[in-house]
Amino acid sequence: MNAYLAPAGASAITPTCALQGAVAIAAFASNALLCRVALFTYSIDAATFSDIRLLAGGATLLVVTKLKPEYTRQPNPDPDWISATALGIFVILFSLSYLSLGVSFGALVLFGTVQLTIFIACLLKGERFHRVALMGYLLAIAGLLYLTTPGIGVPRFSGLLMMVGAGVAWGIYTLRGRRAASPLSATAGNFLRATPICIVLGWMLHGHAHASVAGVALAVASGAVTSAVGFVVWASVIRKLPAMSAATIQLLVPPVAALGGVLFLQEPVSTRLVVSFVAVLFGVWLAASVGARHSVTARR
Repeated sequence: MNAYLAPAGASAITPTCALQGAVAIAAFASNALLCRVALFTYSIDAATFSDIRLLAGGATLLVVTKLKPEYTRQPNPDPDWISATALGIFVILFSLSYLSLGVSFGALVLFGTVQLTIFIACLLKGERFHRVALMGYLLAIAGLLYLTTPGIGVPRFSGLLMMVGAGVAWGIYTLRGRRAASPLSATAGNFLRATPICIVLGWMLHGHAHASVAGVALAVASGAVTSAVGFVVWASVIRKLPAMSAATIQLLVPPVAALGGVLFLQEPVSTRLVVSFVAVLFGVWLAASVGARHSVTARR
């Protein structure tokens, strides 16, 4: 059975879709915070964190699929090694980049790259975008730049490059996930297939392994809770939206991650954070509510 079907009925955001998107955004921001805490307290190394994250997420989703009768009756989807490879690359580069990048700046680079990747892919497919949606996108980007650029230190180039690579990989994974017939089954399979890819890449890029009980617990929480829940919910959301709307929504992650730093890591509240959050929220609303216009010449 082919696990990839053309998404139907992609349109502007509905209330249900908005709620699912909010859950996914909170999960993505939580992943950044969990990763930051684990790495900056030296509780675990980046590669081991990534491996445990994928294993815990895959195992959790596999158990859920076995417990739900509707999934046990369905034929297993064909393995998608392209999505699994993209996921493995994303997870390991995401963790490694946070060894040298701050949470807010890293999230800006990540989701800015995701936006650019999906935007280029949509243009190549012949999609056209409403000017109001483009204005909203630019406003959201401006809000992110206002949050992260002033006063920021110069990051290590290697961390910046790895986060760009993570953004490209996540953009590819998002685009392919829009066609998943069963988001839960597809995500579970992708997590498990991505694990050996992540292990090999981690060994090549970061050979020093160490882990404490606290570090393992943070990695398991990132995989079994925020990744497993967030990725499945997101896979459901992106099937209902135009690609650019789905990409623009993800620009909410950096300010939400920064807000999480204020609430859970005692980082100071600033006027810049409030202004940035409002600008991003309004920009995302503009872009996502309009949706994308599809050219009659778009390739299927």
